[in-house]
Amino acid sequence: MPSKSKRKITYKNQVNKKPKPEKASTSLEITTSQINLIRLNEILEFKDEFKHASNGKEWNFKISSWNINGLRAWIKKGGLNYLEAESPDIFCLQETKYDNSKVHELSTLSNYHCYWLSSRKKGYAGVGIMSRSEPITVKYGINDEEFDKEGRVMIAEYDKFYLINSYVPNVGAELVRLGYRLKWAEVLRKYLASLEKTKPIIWTGDLNVAHNRIDLKYPSSHLHSACFTIEERTNFTDILSDGYFDSFRYLYPNRTGAYTFYTHRKVTARHTNSGWRLDYFVMSE
Repeated sequence: MPSKSKRKITYKNQVNKKPKPEKASTSLEITTSQINLIRLNEILEFKDEFKHASNGKEWNFKISSWNINGLRAWIKKGGLNYLEAESPDIFCLQETKYDNSKVHELSTLSNYHCYWLSSRKKGYAGVGIMSRSEPITVKYGINDEEFDKEGRVMIAEYDKFYLINSYVPNVGAELVRLGYRLKWAEVLRKYLASLEKTKPIIWTGDLNVAHNRIDLKYPSSHLHSACFTIEERTNFTDILSDGYFDSFRYLYPNRTGAYTFYTHRKVTARHTNSGWRLDYFVMSE
């Protein structure tokens, strides 16, 4: 566990500027804060389950990923306690809704280099990477103006791999962004392939897809729902076929009830474990 004493922390920011941004909603933030607090307590309670590899050895390098749904709410409800307790070598954040006024609070942590990418739309999307070792390079976006303006992808290069942190677009309740999401995914797919030519990749984040029926509680009820349409699932299958694998399913091919998202629209969803697995670590084979 890192020291709690205040130490210097390095910040490098990339902000897509847009005049007169929209005012962020505060009602969702309250709900998000409550969800984050519950999630934090659960993670800290059960974290030892994944503390060892199959050979019994403890991990020697840890990468964590979390859709925090608002940096300000996450800090307010104890997110930094998780970060200090788990002490990951690299911490990837999605849906940060980047807030400059709250970044200084991360300076209580020791020796993290922090990199942030925000959306042009205030209070929307955004990703971040916190890394104990300074990456060789950090890239913001996937070299496509149409898709980079929402601040959804960052790439950190290390000696032996590329780390891609992404917040994949959600198609929405009426699937209104399905076409956009599929185009976005194809651009990302080509970008991943270009990276993989030189080094293995680790692609993590909120990928907003439940790949198979085992990855959500009630698959038959959601065949036409966002994150479980045949188009989204097929697209993810196609990306994996390029030479990548879903690391969780590799380790736990038949495990049920392993979810990372619970809707706030159903207050009993978490209690009844009625969730979705939308967050992944995808790796080169």
